[in-house]
Amino acid sequence: MSVKASMQMTEGFLWGCATAAHQVEGDSVDDWSLWEEGVGRIYQDQRSGAACEWWRGRFAEDFDRAATMRNNAQRISVAWSRIEPTEGQFDEAALGRYREMLLALHERGMKPMVTLHHFTNPIWFADRGGWQADDAPSLFVRYARRVVESLGDLCALWCTINEPMVLATQGYLFGYWTPGIKRLKAAAQVAANLLRAHAAAYHAIKAVQPNSQVGYAHHHLGIQPKAPAFWNRFAAQAADQLMNNAFNDAFLTGVFKLPFSQPVTVASAKGALDWLGVQYYQERLATFNPLKLGNAIGTQKPPGVPVGPDDWGGIVPENLFKVIERLYKRYGKPIYVTESGVPDPDDTLRPRYLAESVRAIWRALGFNYPVQGYFFWSLLDNFEWAEGYDPRFSFGLFRTNFETQARTQRMSAVLYREICAHNGISAEIIAQYVPDLLPKLFPGAPGAPQVRLKERF
Repeated sequence: MSVKASMQMTEGFLWGCATAAHQVEGDSVDDWSLWEEGVGRIYQDQRSGAACEWWRGRFAEDFDRAATMRNNAQRISVAWSRIEPTEGQFDEAALGRYREMLLALHERGMKPMVTLHHFTNPIWFADRGGWQADDAPSLFVRYARRVVESLGDLCALWCTINEPMVLATQGYLFGYWTPGIKRLKAAAQVAANLLRAHAAAYHAIKAVQPNSQVGYAHHHLGIQPKAPAFWNRFAAQAADQLMNNAFNDAFLTGVFKLPFSQPVTVASAKGALDWLGVQYYQERLATFNPLKLGNAIGTQKPPGVPVGPDDWGGIVPENLFKVIERLYKRYGKPIYVTESGVPDPDDTLRPRYLAESVRAIWRALGFNYPVQGYFFWSLLDNFEWAEGYDPRFSFGLFRTNFETQARTQRMSAVLYREICAHNGISAEIIAQYVPDLLPKLFPGAPGAPQVRLKERF
């Protein structure tokens, strides 16, 4: 008897892709477009420019591409700089364009998740101190409330802020991103204000739209001490607290605590979360070198696993299960995988990465961890922040030719279509698209070597 093995998600599971306004819209006027003008900040001093021309109307054809992949949801962001280009003055035309996008998603049978802040700010906001200013949270809430009032009839699934600890560390601790500051005190101040902004926006959105579901997107860095573990454990714990625990723990305690910083009480944050977005990409090894004054804690690529370009770490998609398990056990909230992807211009790693990520989510569901959806990063190649249009950092299921704006379907897009249509993976899908994974994912399938299965899910 031939058994057709299958790993399927729960009914109503959301399958989609994720994009961000500055990275795909083009013609942006914000603090990032100004940052791009500086020498040495972006790969080959590139500028985002036209990006993927969504603001010129190409979003519709890309939504069609998502529809061909049988996506039933999409995560997009709206740009604060477009909606409130001048302090206190909202642009109804920009809100109208975002209505067009949301309507286009609904017409294609896709549920929108809208992110209110994905790294970029209006120039006027940056000029008055940005996220270091005391009134930054209240300014953000005013904007968030206006967006929900204008678009709430088309969206009830809101992501307030994308990767706040990445924004705080890249822009204010390491200085790689705008505004280029390198001070722990500044990073702690910004992170606390982002927490206040999320909490205030959460309560404001609930007041406007009581049936809404509000969360935020958390970047989870896989971090372990480099051998010998006893020497580097402190560094791993500090990095874990900085990137993975501090922001989330405040939803339990109402207290925000970064390493080497004083705790900050943000009482409004306690319980201000309906769901938690997980963004998992890479693994790093933490190191401790007391001889490097001011830079004693560092990270390295792990050995024995595929690694990404430049400073990108190890690519271990099966660890997504461990991340989900840890976050659910610690915080007890429903989870969306709001980003998951791999830099892979030749599309050699991506099919395997995609299949193993889906299998990790299926395992999590088998343990009753409430994962609600999966948003792959990204629908198409786009502007990748400091990496610009470096071809090594191509994340798209569709390749983008930035000179002609032509899109080319990668094989992983075909695989994702099969996954979405099946609501999971099957032995037949893996045998066709990632046959080398068959012994690992379906060891009893015809043609797969017989191995001992050590786990239940």
